[in-house]
Amino acid sequence: MSEKEINSYRLTNEEEPTDEMLAYIMCEVAKEARRSNEEAEKRYFMEINEMYYQKYGCRQ
Repeated sequence: MSEKEINSYRLTNEEEPTDEMLAYIMCEVAKEARRSNEEAEKRYFMEINEMYYQKYGCRQ
C-alpha cells in the first residue's frame, strides 16, 4: 500500500481499514505521541529549572 493511499484514507462507516492500513496508522500515531511526550517532558524540566533559578538564583 502506497503512502498516497494511506494519506487519502479516511475513517468512515462505509469502509473498514485493512489490517495493513490500521497498523500503519497506529504506528504513525505512536510516533507522534512519543515525540509529543518528549517535547512536553523537556518543557516541564525547563520550567522547573527556571522556577528553581528564580527562587534560589543559580542554575542547576
